[in-house]
Amino acid sequence: MTTPTSIATTDLPATVRDYLAAHTARDTDAALAAFAPTAVVVDDGHTYRGTDEVRGFLADAGSEFTYTTDLVAAQRVDADRWTATLHLEGDFPGGVIDLVYRFVLADDRIAELVIAP
Repeated sequence: MTTPTSIATTDLPATVRDYLAAHTARDTDAALAAFAPTAVVVDDGHTYRGTDEVRGFLADAGSEFTYTTDLVAAQRVDADRWTATLHLEGDFPGGVIDLVYRFVLADDRIAELVIAP
């Protein structure tokens, strides 16, 4: 088993940084461009597969709330797996949460993304 290594958030792969910036800006098209056509996203107990479902996830995720997002930590698990921890504060239930975004990359695109506390 590979031990994750903490890295500067600026050292995340460009694909991950671009996705996070686009998703925070709620730019669905730019965020979707980071994903492979067969990508899988798992968030809040739901699984989204392929371009159409991932687009729907990106368009709807968190849209009912107002919140701020800060990228607070990053790790390199191995050559293809990375994590990013985002701190959110807003008007959602509980008001504060740290979410870990677990990325699997393939050919410089996001093949899998799992989001969980």
